[in-house]
Amino acid sequence: MSPLSRLARAEWGDLYSTVRGGLVARRWRAIPMTLAAVCLTGAFQYVQNQPWGYQFVQNIGSVRAEEPLWLALIRTPLSLFVPALDLPVWGALAQILLVFGIAEICVGWWRTLLVGYAATLAGTLYARVGIAVGPDSWIGLPASDAQVIDTGPSAAVVGLAVFVCWRYRAYATGALVIALMVVEVLVKNNLAGKEHLAAIAGVLVLCAVVSAVRQLRRDGAGRGSGSGLPPMTS
Repeated sequence: MSPLSRLARAEWGDLYSTVRGGLVARRWRAIPMTLAAVCLTGAFQYVQNQPWGYQFVQNIGSVRAEEPLWLALIRTPLSLFVPALDLPVWGALAQILLVFGIAEICVGWWRTLLVGYAATLAGTLYARVGIAVGPDSWIGLPASDAQVIDTGPSAAVVGLAVFVCWRYRAYATGALVIALMVVEVLVKNNLAGKEHLAAIAGVLVLCAVVSAVRQLRRDGAGRGSGSGLPPMTS
């Protein structure tokens, strides 16, 4: 086996085996939530491009920093599936199918939704903090960004990609995803790029919490394996 093959196996071996095993065993039934997400995103794209449907989609799934926080939190779950109007919808659908599908097979549908929503919420909350800080700081945003619609599915996609890479120890791939998002901000310093970085930061915090909980459980199991009493004698 060549060095390149060994590196690829070390980086993606477990991830590939899990995804392949899930698809071979259940085929499309392995990703029901992902297929539902793709259909919902496609439906939102169709409706919001109709004269009668644009405002409806805005009312239920559009999030802007200028709106009250309680309203943004209510809309956030559906905002994850509202694609950007200025980008081709096929790109969003392909991202959801690929990244959500891999995540659903690897970590389950409810964890996929949880991480996706956490990443989206991190981006949404960052936008408010960034606007409050102002453009003079590197983490800040101009006041005009308060009227810009949040990223939609892309923040969840980026967050899930990082989470799955961490979960399956594909650290080089995860680092590459983060580096690409940093380059995106350096090349085009806009709200979407910075929300992607905020989503990554939120997911990394989530990974750290999960690691800490697992370590506590292992430590607890280790202490519980012995009673701490001297051995019994007859």
